[in-house]
Amino acid sequence: MKHLLLLAPIFLIISIVIVIDSEPESVLITNIKLIDGTGEPARERQSVLIVDGLIKKISNAQSFQPSKNTEIVDGTGKTMIPGLIGVHNHLHIPRHPFIGKIASKLYLASGVTTIQTAGAAYPYEELELAKQIELREFIGPEIIPSGPYITGDGGNPNMMIPQDESALRDTIRYWANKGAKWIKVYRNVDPNFLEVVIEEAHNNNMKVTGHLCSITFQEASDLGIDAIEHGFNSVSDFREGKEYGKCSGSRNYIDELPLDAKEVDELLQLLINNGTVLTSTLSIYEASIPSRSYLDERSITVMSDTFRGNFKDLNENRYTKKDVSELRERRLKRIMEFEYRFYKMGGILAAGVDAGRHILPGFGDQRNFQLLLEAGFSVEEAIHIMTKNGAVKLGRDDIGTIEIGKKADFVLLEGDLKKNEDVIHNVNEVYKNGMSYEPDTILKSILGQYGLN
Repeated sequence: MKHLLLLAPIFLIISIVIVIDSEPESVLITNIKLIDGTGEPARERQSVLIVDGLIKKISNAQSFQPSKNTEIVDGTGKTMIPGLIGVHNHLHIPRHPFIGKIASKLYLASGVTTIQTAGAAYPYEELELAKQIELREFIGPEIIPSGPYITGDGGNPNMMIPQDESALRDTIRYWANKGAKWIKVYRNVDPNFLEVVIEEAHNNNMKVTGHLCSITFQEASDLGIDAIEHGFNSVSDFREGKEYGKCSGSRNYIDELPLDAKEVDELLQLLINNGTVLTSTLSIYEASIPSRSYLDERSITVMSDTFRGNFKDLNENRYTKKDVSELRERRLKRIMEFEYRFYKMGGILAAGVDAGRHILPGFGDQRNFQLLLEAGFSVEEAIHIMTKNGAVKLGRDDIGTIEIGKKADFVLLEGDLKKNEDVIHNVNEVYKNGMSYEPDTILKSILGQYGLN
């Protein structure tokens, strides 16, 4: 296994990866606290053997007899979790259509080893970066790339607005041939065109997700959509006065609909029966609550001066909009409850950061973990959502858990995650494909660069 360091001046964004020691036959992580991503209880004093980038053995610490060519890593006082799989993890943010070179480093340094971008603003650049990372020409998570967004009349003019079925099918085939794995439909998409998108995408081994409004969760799920983003905040099934195929109607449901109502359970059960994945994006919603909006020190050091200046008043003014904060706080709790009910009923709930505002790639994924705990999930359940269920959404069985035969994508955290949720920030080392990366070195290479024009 190679141990990698990123050595680059902070004013550059290129990665220079240098092998600093010879490659041992295997690596043994000893005496670790293991949360394996399956949802099962954490295990104490485990040893994990990595050979050729794969997990070869997991056992009690005392039962290993490593060979002389095995590198030994002492895991005492640390927690091992699978590499996080972010499945709403864009490489763009508002007013910055491609931040891939910075975002990829932030994701990896934060313990995110795989991302699904859930929509691309600059799909060519996204595909190229995914290839560079696969070839180890640049560091970052494995990128599962998307084609351009598809919306409908009245939608964002920067997205694709289909005019006819033939052109839509040609577009999907084009991006499938380029290497895109997902298509994302957006709020104004026409129901007839969504049916075409799903059929053509599936014919070309692509998957479809959506940020919905014109189409209800039930309609999209019955058409065979693979995933739906944002959960309760984007449900249009319960809008009063909604017109078919239109993003219309009242959103009173978000404040008034009882979440234990029969129609809610029926919708959740339908999604479960159809195998539709829901993607949680709690950290970006939290960022809209003034009393919760704040800039943490890590984000401040990574942001450019201009970008940081756009949010300079967050800390000073976060408590001035009391009514807005109280309303959105209640809504956050209801969004959490909707997701908790879905998961407990047997639904596949995954998670992603949907970076924006002052919520940064990677850091926001870590915040998602803490918000899932606030929603009532156990530590093991939250990790299960952010790892194994992400892999399920992607249709992958080689990542997402720490089990024999899986890829060696995992994170070593300094401290006991079961005892202290803040340990999720203490990323000591990140392993991707069995190769080790030092988060602090990566972060130092991008100081002051996030949000540069």
